[in-house]
Amino acid sequence: MKDTLRKKYIPMTETIYYTLLALTCPRHGYAVMQYVNTLTKGRITLGTGTLYTMVGRLTADGVIMTLPGRDRKTYGLTQFGLELLQEETRRLEKQLADGRNVLAGGAETVRDI
Repeated sequence: MKDTLRKKYIPMTETIYYTLLALTCPRHGYAVMQYVNTLTKGRITLGTGTLYTMVGRLTADGVIMTLPGRDRKTYGLTQFGLELLQEETRRLEKQLADGRNVLAGGAETVRDI
């Protein structure tokens, strides 16, 4: 089951990635939207429809969870969600390193075979 979900979420969309980053600390929906907007300096603005549709799917898949005993509906990462976030971050780091290497002229051009 987890392998199927890994394939579903890796690679991640930017909105999912930033939502998971936001949920490394418990947050309610509006706080997630504010955090993402601030972190990306306004480059990504989550709408309520987008956020709550995504939160529903992430919760159903066990990537995030609703935290009990809060005044507002508050969400946090599950252990599986944290693992996915870490895996995606490593993947993005490798992708960025490859891009920088090629653009700096450090990698040979792949020729037609």
